[in-house]
Amino acid sequence: MSFTYFAYGSNMLPARLKARCSTARVIGTAHAHSFGLEFSKPSKDGSGKATLIESEFQEVVTPGVLFEIERSELRNLDRAEGAGYGYDRDDSFHVTCTSTGATLTATTYLASTTEPKLEPFDWYLALVLAGSHHHALHEDHLRRLRAINHVVDSNHSRKGRIEALEALSQHGYDDHHYLLRNPSEEQ
Repeated sequence: MSFTYFAYGSNMLPARLKARCSTARVIGTAHAHSFGLEFSKPSKDGSGKATLIESEFQEVVTPGVLFEIERSELRNLDRAEGAGYGYDRDDSFHVTCTSTGATLTATTYLASTTEPKLEPFDWYLALVLAGSHHHALHEDHLRRLRAINHVVDSNHSRKGRIEALEALSQHGYDDHHYLLRNPSEEQ
């Protein structure tokens, strides 16, 4: 038996999610209506992690990726996401499938509390960008992500940083700073 998971942050990158849930399989892309993306979920490392924030405006849309995961791995995902310790798991979150336009119910994680002034570490934002790029999410979304202020993590031995760089490397991203640059800056 399996469940459908909607990833909108670092878990969009398959290597990142597969390290946590080996049975994860991409179903396709989807989007959450009336939810914006912020990096305001407080992390133990002092940085901001991704969360969806409900908006009163229907036109606010956040894209993400749908995965099918064996139910036996739900605890692994809960642990990785900090369910009950920073994120709340929502098993009845509604998203719209990009390819069909159908509304689906999925599992996702939303921050229990937020601190709007937080900023993500560079490597974490690079994971979100890499996942967005990997799944060919809309260029406007990539542009918005690149505009997010972030903090360069000077702790090169941080476990989360090492794991993130490994996942990025598995997808061919050996320079995570490259992902953060605006392509127009390259010209």
